[in-house]
Amino acid sequence: MNRTLNIQQYIKASAASVEQELKRSIPEEWEIPDTLREAVMYSLLAGGKRLRPVLMMAAVEALGGEAETALPVACAVEMIHTYSLIHDDLPAMDNDDYRRGKLTNHKVYGEAMAILAGDALLTHAFYTAAQVSRRAEVPAERALAIIEMLSELAGPKGMVGGQVADMLGEQGLTKQEELDGIHRHKTGDLIVFSLKAGGILGGANAEQLTALERFGYKIGLAFQIQDDILDITGDEKKLGKSVNSDEKQQKVTYPYLIGLEASRRRVEKLTEEGKQAIASAGFVHPERLNDLADYLMQRDY
Repeated sequence: MNRTLNIQQYIKASAASVEQELKRSIPEEWEIPDTLREAVMYSLLAGGKRLRPVLMMAAVEALGGEAETALPVACAVEMIHTYSLIHDDLPAMDNDDYRRGKLTNHKVYGEAMAILAGDALLTHAFYTAAQVSRRAEVPAERALAIIEMLSELAGPKGMVGGQVADMLGEQGLTKQEELDGIHRHKTGDLIVFSLKAGGILGGANAEQLTALERFGYKIGLAFQIQDDILDITGDEKKLGKSVNSDEKQQKVTYPYLIGLEASRRRVEKLTEEGKQAIASAGFVHPERLNDLADYLMQRDY
């Protein structure tokens, strides 16, 4: 991608590429109940930062590869992220009415259809990821490694395990280490997957994959803490969802544990540590990764 773009332009252009791919990600010729297709696409195309796909594409570029190679896997991780949001918003979970400035899926299509729309996205993600071998001529061994890692980091050991720990730990958390563990899996694992998948697609060596993993966990935690800060200080119109939801649900967050100012300093420290992780790993073009880390730290939505 054009390196003269500033980071906002880069994110917008990368997200637009992903958006176009998502629109055609479910073949038109497939016989699918109309309501299911509509419910799936309602949430999948509802906007959002497309953070995980953008990070994946930036990781490919950091190794001198072509970002477009990653599009099938980038769409797959966005499908898994979207399914998790649909399910998170359900009455049995966070019971939210709005997501990305729109009514949540279950508010439009009902709880049963929202559950099934999430199920469809989760399952279709693996079909979509597999297309990277067919369409981009990525060696089957690399594609298999990516799909295996996606299963690991999105499943019971990864994101879902983090969601369960979050649910079980509400009101019982007293230590920062416990909160870090929840964020590591609930938020960090899919970010790490995105970066390492981009690394695999770009031909990263073992040292570079380790650096991407460390970078991912650092900025993933910083991202989540910034989310917690914005839940208190943010603008509902920019965020596209209600503020103070953590307090209403009596969730333990970083600001709750250490205060707003200390939380902001923690975000800055984690961001710097993440950038240091990739500084000496021999990436050809690490600039976008560094820019993205800074952007996430400074965002207001």
